[in-house]
Amino acid sequence: MSSHVSLFIVVFTLVNILACVWLLWWTARDRGSQQHAASADGMPERTGHVWDGDLEEYNNPLPRWWLGVFIITVLFGAVYLYLFPGLGSFAGAKNWTSVGQYEEQMARQRALLDQQLASLHGASLDQLAANPAAMAMAKNLFGANCSTCHGSDARGAKGFPNLTDGDWLWGGAGEAVHETIANGRHAVMPALGAVLGDEGVNEVASYVLSLSGVQAPADWVAAGKERFAMVCAACHGADATGNQLLGAPNLTDKTWLFGGDFAAVSATIREGRESTMPAHTPLLGDAKVRLLAAYVLNLSASRVAQSPPDAGAAGGNGGTP
Repeated sequence: MSSHVSLFIVVFTLVNILACVWLLWWTARDRGSQQHAASADGMPERTGHVWDGDLEEYNNPLPRWWLGVFIITVLFGAVYLYLFPGLGSFAGAKNWTSVGQYEEQMARQRALLDQQLASLHGASLDQLAANPAAMAMAKNLFGANCSTCHGSDARGAKGFPNLTDGDWLWGGAGEAVHETIANGRHAVMPALGAVLGDEGVNEVASYVLSLSGVQAPADWVAAGKERFAMVCAACHGADATGNQLLGAPNLTDKTWLFGGDFAAVSATIREGRESTMPAHTPLLGDAKVRLLAAYVLNLSASRVAQSPPDAGAAGGNGGTP
């Protein structure tokens, strides 16, 4: 705040307070003979204001109790402006700020959470997943840090993996999931449109879809199989079951990250895809990351146990080439 703006606020505020003080003094002053002068009918002086023909206003001072309330209000305002910010850039005697209050509250919450996390120190991911209190804490962490991308139910969306099924790009073992959350992942599907041409893209897309049971023209599927072996098998494997070391998805199931229809698969092959899972250790610390890893593993195990075989959800952890 500039010094001119600060000075304007100070002067404007103090002038208004002084104006209130003057108004209170003026309404409370002793009017002498005028205040007690009686009209012809023996009543106090009137202001001349008349409503509904015969309802008149007397020129009486404010009641003392009412005046006292106003005075207390003015005094409260003066004390408040001395203790807290309100007069331009003056910080107040207590040096209070909303930012400082927020940081103080956050520090208390962090200390409380650190105390709760300390009791879980040294527990394995399986032990954390079996601990109801730990999972309740992890659910809140997931909602605050992960649900924006993966959804509040962790079922993901287009381009964001479903974490409740059993399909994993980078591996579903405990340490693999922990590594993904802790240090992040970066996956790239290169654009192959210039290499394959439009005809080749259509053929490879047809072959890939046929692997998961989708009907496609037989001649396109046969030609696409040959092209796949030359261009795609290096990452996805000769049998197209993927490579978790590279983050290359399994193309033989029904789980698709960017969509499993012909248009979506063709677009992926032609234009490529790029996905990034940010590293969360710098943001949350290892204890919270381990809680999240256990929570995600718990979600996946529960979902897989309830689902029939090959019941992958659209938008899951696997995906298009």
